[in-house]
Amino acid sequence: MMPGKDVQIPDNPTDSASIYDHFRGLIASGRLGAGERLPSVRQTALDLGIAPGTAARAYKQLERDGLVTSRTGAGTRVATAASPLPRSVVVRIRELADLAIREHLPPEDVLTALRAELDAASIPQLNDE
Repeated sequence: MMPGKDVQIPDNPTDSASIYDHFRGLIASGRLGAGERLPSVRQTALDLGIAPGTAARAYKQLERDGLVTSRTGAGTRVATAASPLPRSVVVRIRELADLAIREHLPPEDVLTALRAELDAASIPQLNDE
């Protein structure tokens, strides 16, 4: 589907919302970076065995949400400002996710621990008062 990329669409998405969610997740995680090209609507529909209109609705929603840009003849690409996080943070999050999977940790536990760390880091330190 995408040369050089390890990007898979989940099995059996039946509606445009699941296709939208999949690509949104890839963009948010940094697995699809700014300027990278998505497969054509026709190719996505063919790969998934769905109607092109279903894939087109997902792509249109991605575009409306500012995650991708589309130009006739140039295809659909990830928008420059699509990811709200710096690349270095995305890389670290991916490393954490990979470690959690290797350790068979429940995602809820990892998210709870991450939230606690973020909360603790944002509390002003009272050391010098």
